[in-house]
Amino acid sequence: MVLRAAVLSDLPALVDLQEAGAVRALAHIFAQDTHPFPKAVVLLRWAAELADPAIEVYVVEDNRRIAGFAAIRGPELLHFGTAVATWGSGLAKTAHDQVIARIAATGATSARLRVFTENHRARRFYEKQGWRATGRFTRTSFPPHPVLEDYELDL
Repeated sequence: MVLRAAVLSDLPALVDLQEAGAVRALAHIFAQDTHPFPKAVVLLRWAAELADPAIEVYVVEDNRRIAGFAAIRGPELLHFGTAVATWGSGLAKTAHDQVIARIAATGATSARLRVFTENHRARRFYEKQGWRATGRFTRTSFPPHPVLEDYELDL
């Protein structure tokens, strides 16, 4: 497994991977018949984040294929996911640890992220890695605007 900086040509594969995972894990939050994955919007967001010097965008390669993604802005984990085929393989933990090491290398003493309150799989994963819910909530900009909870991790 290799964690490397993403480039513009990675974005179509990255978005396809993200879409597959989101449809599989979040269909109970974003019903696909009424709120399908907004592929074009997500692609534009990734391109903007890739161009933003304050955001570090990464892809996870496994056997020369994109198998995951991450984005950080300072101490904040903005995005993190792995290919559905890798779920349960340990790849996510390895990638997570490498991304967190990059945050820690900035001198930050804690990291933060937001996760959908109804994304039970992600919440279990993050909690297993030592993240803790803060009790602070916001809503996503994507309809139907489900609730996100803040998490923190001591570094």
